[in-house]
Amino acid sequence: MALLEIKGVYKKFFADGKEMEALHDVNLTVADNQFVCFIGPSGCGKTTLLRIVAGLELPTAGTVTIDGMPITGPSPERGMVFQEYSLFPWRTILDNTVFGLELKGMDKVKRGYKGRQYLKMVGLQGFENRYPHELSGGMKQRVAIARTLVNDPKAILMDEPFGALDAQTRNTMQSELLRIWEEEKKTVLFVTHSVDEAIYLADAIVIMSARPGRIKEIIDIPLPRPRSRTSTEVNQIRDSILSDLRSEIASR
Repeated sequence: MALLEIKGVYKKFFADGKEMEALHDVNLTVADNQFVCFIGPSGCGKTTLLRIVAGLELPTAGTVTIDGMPITGPSPERGMVFQEYSLFPWRTILDNTVFGLELKGMDKVKRGYKGRQYLKMVGLQGFENRYPHELSGGMKQRVAIARTLVNDPKAILMDEPFGALDAQTRNTMQSELLRIWEEEKKTVLFVTHSVDEAIYLADAIVIMSARPGRIKEIIDIPLPRPRSRTSTEVNQIRDSILSDLRSEIASR
């Protein structure tokens, strides 16, 4: 069943009196519980498209709907996880996690209980009273994921959330994200520059063209999980995507 529909989306920006087209006629349907990765050359509009779905930007033309309802602004039903951890340094890990619930007016005891549940889910049980400066980068990103999940969104939007992590931590976080996704049954839209990451995570990979960003190809990944990062099937998909990306970079 379709959860998210992007129809005829264009996005133009104006800077120094000049018009720049970031997105051109983007059309995409995302199913409920689907894990979709976006990949493409730098500056192709991946993050812009994600921000439009989040309601942080409005399209110049076209429509974006979730459950058939137009997206006109931010909403807790679409949780955003950024590359930067965006945690409040003066709040404990638990207080950071339940910030959205606090804004909704949920009782302190109830939101504390729910926050602890999700911190346990992301492997941070026992860290509730720590502060962000006491955590590693990977742990901070776990808090950001818990903070998103605790609001029970329909879709989770992730903008290169593991880009700043070292390779070993990044691989661990990818596996943890899949575990959480399988438990929570959420729709995930995930922007990345890593072909390997996209193949490891996604049900489908959306390859975007060089600016202005268009959807060049959608590649379904039918491989069972957990996936071997070095299997013949993965290597074949990787080679195909890299070929597509090389042609787009060369065309700029």
